Amino acid sequence: MFDVLVFVYENYWRGDACPELQQLGRKLSAHGFEPEEVQQALVWLDGLHTAARATELDDAARSAGSPDRQSPTSLRVYCVPEQDHLGAECLGFLFFLESAGVLPASLREIVIDRAMAAPGGPVSLEELKIIVLMTYWSCGREPDALVLDELCDDAQGRVAH
Repeated sequence: MFDVLVFVYENYWRGDACPELQQLGRKLSAHGFEPEEVQQALVWLDGLHTAARATELDDAARSAGSPDRQSPTSLRVYCVPEQDHLGAECLGFLFFLESAGVLPASLREIVIDRAMAAPGGPVSLEELKIIVLMTYWSCGREPDALVLDELCDDAQGRVAH
């Protein structure tokens, strides 16, 4: 599924430029992706679209004067299934993004929701980075250049100095 998501990200630079799910499914199949992979990705993208739309509505309500649902000083506590599915490395990466001020609470919740919706066992760090990229993509936000570099960089290819 993650290969399909990377393909979508690379070929449709913004979430609003992406075709409807049925048409996207046909295009992905035409590019040679397995039907099961395409179906998983489409279901996952539909959930991402729904979550992004809810975040847009929350942002609009806040700008209209409604109180914020989450305080900037609040602490996110991860339940046991989230801890098991995300693992220490992914949770640490989420904390890093939050503490750097590049992943607001509303986007963090979308990332967690979509990570929990990812099929298979625990989410790897590389998969989580794809989820974060897709979350920014779906919300029409461009991550900071250094964050984008961190999300797209292959840490295994780094050489320590």
